[in-house]
Amino acid sequence: MFAVVKIAGKQFKVEKDQTLYVPKVNGNAGDKVEFADVILADNNGNLKFSNSGVKISAEILDQVKGEKVIAYKQKRRKGFRKKKGHRTHYTKIRVTEIA
Repeated sequence: MFAVVKIAGKQFKVEKDQTLYVPKVNGNAGDKVEFADVILADNNGNLKFSNSGVKISAEILDQVKGEKVIAYKQKRRKGFRKKKGHRTHYTKIRVTEIA
């Protein structure tokens, strides 16, 4: 059984006991979260679409940061250089149930 769920504006294909990194979700490690914005759910060929009331239950494992991304700007012959960087925040979750 799998489902396609929308979390923080992005779509993820999830299965039971799957671990994945999603954009930051508020909560601490060990908290339970529910995602009700399910686009599609498949149960051995039986498809259910968004208005069928399917919910995804998950457990927050950790709050982490992604790889550092460098943004470098330069204008030639002007002596202008600017270097900035950022790390995107992610939440590591484990899907516990597709109901």
